[in-house]
Amino acid sequence: MDTAAPQSPAGLRTTPTWLLNQTASHATRLLTEGFAAHDLRGYHYRLLTALTEDGPASQADLGRRCGIDRSDVVAAINDLAGRGLVVRAPDPTDRRRNVITVTDAGVTEARRLGETLDRVQRDLLAPLSTTEREQLTRLLTRLLAHHNRP
Repeated sequence: MDTAAPQSPAGLRTTPTWLLNQTASHATRLLTEGFAAHDLRGYHYRLLTALTEDGPASQADLGRRCGIDRSDVVAAINDLAGRGLVVRAPDPTDRRRNVITVTDAGVTEARRLGETLDRVQRDLLAPLSTTEREQLTRLLTRLLAHHNRP
C-alpha cells in the first residue's frame, strides 16, 4: 500500500491542513452531487434529520441545533414546506414563533438522503479498513471538540 502523501499543486510539502482541505473539498463535492440527485441540499438533510430524530421544533431552535443561519433556515423551511416535507404552524404558546413538523413524506425523504450520505461516505472512505475508519472518526472528533471549546 502506498502511504506517500500527495504533494500540493505548488510542490510544497503536504501538511495536515492541506490534506484535510482537499479531502473535505472532495467529500463536499460528492455529497453535493448526491443530494442534488434528490433536488435537495445539505441544509435540507440537516433540517429533515433533526426533525425526524428530535420531533417538532421552532425555526430558531432548528437553526441553532443544525448550525444554520436564521435567514438560511427560513429559506430552506420554505422550500421544504413547498414540497410537502414539513409543516409550519404558529406555536400555540407563543404566536410569534413557528413550530416546524416533519411530514411522513419528509421522514421518507430524510431516510433516502441518509442512504445517499451512507453511500457517499462508503465511496469517500473506500481505501480505509473498518479499523482505520473508526480511528479517523475518533481523531476528527477530537479535533472538532478541541476547536469548538468555549
